[in-house]
Amino acid sequence: MTPVVERVGLGIFLAALAVFTRVPAAAVVADDAELSIVDLLHDPVAEHCDQQELNAIGDAALRFEVAFGCGDELFEVRFNALDGVGMNVGDEQRFTRVPRADLDAANEWARTIPARTTGPNGSACVSCHNEPFDDGAGLVNQNVIRDPLHTADPGRMIQRNTPQVFALGALQRLAEEMTTGLQAVRRDVVARACAASVGSRVRRDLAAKGVSFGAIAATRVSSGGESCPVPSRNRVRVDGSAVAGVGADLVVRPLQWKGANTSLRDFNRGAAHNELGMQPVELTGDGVDGDFDGVVDEMTVGDMTALAVYLAAQPRPVTKLELNALGLLDPPLTALQVADIRAGEALFARVRCTDCHRASLRVDDPVFREPSRNASYRDATFPAGQSALAEGVDPANPVAFDLTRDQPDNRLVVNGREVRLGAFERDGGGGAVVRLYGDLKRHEMGARLAERIDETGSGASSWLTAELWGVGSTAPYLHDGRATTLTEAVIEHGGEAAASRNAARALRPAEQAQLLAFLENLVLFKIPEE
Repeated sequence: MTPVVERVGLGIFLAALAVFTRVPAAAVVADDAELSIVDLLHDPVAEHCDQQELNAIGDAALRFEVAFGCGDELFEVRFNALDGVGMNVGDEQRFTRVPRADLDAANEWARTIPARTTGPNGSACVSCHNEPFDDGAGLVNQNVIRDPLHTADPGRMIQRNTPQVFALGALQRLAEEMTTGLQAVRRDVVARACAASVGSRVRRDLAAKGVSFGAIAATRVSSGGESCPVPSRNRVRVDGSAVAGVGADLVVRPLQWKGANTSLRDFNRGAAHNELGMQPVELTGDGVDGDFDGVVDEMTVGDMTALAVYLAAQPRPVTKLELNALGLLDPPLTALQVADIRAGEALFARVRCTDCHRASLRVDDPVFREPSRNASYRDATFPAGQSALAEGVDPANPVAFDLTRDQPDNRLVVNGREVRLGAFERDGGGGAVVRLYGDLKRHEMGARLAERIDETGSGASSWLTAELWGVGSTAPYLHDGRATTLTEAVIEHGGEAAASRNAARALRPAEQAQLLAFLENLVLFKIPEE
């Protein structure tokens, strides 16, 4: 029987947009004569978000709806020169697929404020995040070429394939809670060493949500080291040499292939500046034309809030099994296909891929907040020096939503029953189950995946475990898109993953096909907007 399916309307969402007056952000610099001529005949296309107006919306649900809507528009809009898209690359260019550190004259690529590593190479977020639909991944021709060291040497440049951006709020919430747990272990070790006699050593394993991050130790010393909280006259030396998969600060960074970004806001600032040339005032400062394109104040503080909320509230990836059960697959899965997927899931665990690609992690508090309550995931001072609090980014007055309930997309009615397919399932304790197939930890992946430069200082072959949710929809694979198939991606694994790779290769062909059936079952899904 074919189910009756309808999309839940967005009347409340549209009403929310109507109450929020958004204002232009960018301003053409008066002495840019050519752009002033363009300004006479054309208009900028972006509508920007105002942080103070957002803060003034007293109803929390409405505030979230408005922020999401503004972020949605900003993610899709194709900016033009009057918005400030692109930059003066040099050689009369506005965009470039290749970093141009060789162009280092005044007001050229290598002199931007702040420094850049790539592009600008596109005019919209969806220019790259569009496979199999908006907010998805990117094909290999959309790879970003980066020159972090400004060498202008192609041999020392690196590539990054565009990842899908579904459900990023769950990743940040997991990272926040994991960081809280890891840092609590460190404080306990320090407190115990502080209370011990000089020379005493205290050591504890570091783990968060069942993921091991090695161990940490502290020794009471008579001099050197760091001051004890209590008693403050004592000192300890902390030993983090056994910490694994996370930085010395024990802050779990869930974003980018190397785990370079802590928060969605931080991620969005870098992407806007590097990929689009749409410079946030949080990076440049107010009234600063940091990319020499004749436009200042290209993205507002409110824009960064809205984009963070929009990405945080993207629907979660799903499975073919889940869609099949709701009658949303055409044609539906056969009994044999269902059996192969389930067998492949068991094989995935048997060859110990789940040591890193953990099937699920749990969030204790499923409410995402921008800015975060956790000081490690919000700005006290923006990179350009402004006070975040003075600019209205206040942890006491955040934009917030519940990961288990509030995502606007993928709400539908099946046979008279509302299904919020984009939301995460609740666990028995009021938290959320995040079926990410990842662990938010960096791992040593061997020589085949090593790069010529170490961009982040975490190791040339150290990579954050890629979440596999949605992997059935997001070819190509790996950080540079080198793997056109999932089998190639498995073969490239080495280092800590070598044993699992070898075990997968040792499976019988029929079992390998079942393993692939399971991975291809992990898909992205989004109901088209009406």
